[in-house]
Amino acid sequence: MATIFSRIASGEIPSFKVAENEKFFAFLDISPLSFGHTLVIPKQEVDYIFDMDESLHMEFWDFAMKIAKALKQVVPCVKIGVAVIGLEVPHAHIHLVPMNSMEDINFSRPKLKFPDDEMLKVAKAISEKL
Repeated sequence: MATIFSRIASGEIPSFKVAENEKFFAFLDISPLSFGHTLVIPKQEVDYIFDMDESLHMEFWDFAMKIAKALKQVVPCVKIGVAVIGLEVPHAHIHLVPMNSMEDINFSRPKLKFPDDEMLKVAKAISEKL
């Protein structure tokens, strides 16, 4: 059975898409830690990031780096935090979180919610910076 992330990448479940190529997909987290929180996934279903083929793994990080640089140009922040946790969805993914303090990447705090029009606007702005 396809993971929720595979269903998002295929378009079966709608998302606020930031970027896509033949191997990877980036979209805004709908329960973000901060405005602009983006998830980057491989289209290939791999549960554990370190089980990825080495070449795909390196391409994955290159793709994520491009997204992070574009994200930082769009969302005012000190840095883009990176987290790989992998327990909540059995599909490798990288969290890119705009940060102004360490608290901005604290996964135990309550998640945020932003209006769809704001999410669409920031997703489009990030995409345009790529």
